[in-house]
Amino acid sequence: MAFGITRTELYAWKAKVEREEIAFLTHYWIDDRFPGCKTVTKVGCANVSTLIEWGRQYDLKEEWIDHKEAYPHFDLFGSHEYAIMKNEGLLEQLNRFK
Repeated sequence: MAFGITRTELYAWKAKVEREEIAFLTHYWIDDRFPGCKTVTKVGCANVSTLIEWGRQYDLKEEWIDHKEAYPHFDLFGSHEYAIMKNEGLLEQLNRFK
C-alpha cells in the first residue's frame, strides 16, 4: 500500500512505466523486515530490458525486479535509495518524506 502520494502521482508513474520510460515513485513504507526505513522508491519500466540496463549502473540484480502486474520495478530503500536518488537528481522526491 502506498501512503503519502496522490492518486494523480500514482497514475502518472504508471503511465510513464507503460510508455517504457524509467519512472520513479517514492512513498511511505513500513516493513518490520527493514527497521529504520520509512520510505521506498519504486523504479519501474515496462520494458524489462531497459529496466535491467538502468539497474546495472547501480549494481541492482535482475532477480530483484518485482514483476507485479504490468509494472515491473525495483524497490529502493535505505542508504541505497538515498544514493541512487541523489545520483539521479531526485532528492526532492525523497526529502518530501523526511
